Amino acid sequence: MMTRKWMMSCFTFMLAMVFVISGCGNNAKTSGGASSTPAGSPAASTAPSTAKPAGGASVLDEIKSRGKLVVGVKYDTKLFGLKNPTGGEVEGFDVDIAKALAKEILGDEKKIELKEVTSKTRIPMLDNKEIDMIVATMTITEERKKQVEFSDVYFKAGQSLLVKKGSPIKSIADIKKGTKVLAVKGSTSVKNIKEKAPDATVLEFDNYQDAFSALKAGQGETLTTDNAILYGMMAQDKNFEVVGEPFTDEPYGIAMKKGETTLQTAVNDALKKLQSNGEYKKIYEKWIGQAPSK
Repeated sequence: MMTRKWMMSCFTFMLAMVFVISGCGNNAKTSGGASSTPAGSPAASTAPSTAKPAGGASVLDEIKSRGKLVVGVKYDTKLFGLKNPTGGEVEGFDVDIAKALAKEILGDEKKIELKEVTSKTRIPMLDNKEIDMIVATMTITEERKKQVEFSDVYFKAGQSLLVKKGSPIKSIADIKKGTKVLAVKGSTSVKNIKEKAPDATVLEFDNYQDAFSALKAGQGETLTTDNAILYGMMAQDKNFEVVGEPFTDEPYGIAMKKGETTLQTAVNDALKKLQSNGEYKKIYEKWIGQAPSK
């Protein structure tokens, strides 16, 4: 009797273990990451996908959808982008080019929002999608081409020197060891002056107005950047002048987020149209005071 009871108990225990082991096996299969539903079954094919659809909307599509072009311009660069302290409007060559692009892309130059950028902040703001493009005296370089898409050249400039009238500095050759040269962070001017005058002491500022104020305060002997920007500073204060010949070529381009070739094409088409219909010439003469060179 005891033997029979003992045998029945063993049988019951073994049967229970079979179910436990079977259950553990199924759990292990699903917890390991593989689907318990065979591939190609109805359940597998109708499961929601978390994959991002290929080729999302381009920036050009987004611009047209919102009905507004958001452009990064400078607020501190006379002739190109300067905020008028009286009315608060931002004015300049780059601003008018940006408005003309808005008219070509959206049919109305008023469908635009301007945001302030500096040489240091403009690419990060573009990458963060705070702006659609940069129209801000930005020189096209091979290094920058790795970061952004550039339009065709829309303005040609060259790096020069701004000094107080009567300064012994007349050209890049006069910058010697210990000469304090003022420049702006994030600009190509810093790299260029260090190459052209390696013995100079370069002091960097956040924007052009700060650099110009430092020059007027005697913190340096000369300020260097593109001649077009320096002419704007000279117009603000007749005690200063641009000296020497430009010692670099600075072709300006409109920058867009890397990979946005559709927008790049639209901008280049718009620039060509502005050239052919005479609008570019009008803007150039308005701000630069002469006809653009061929």
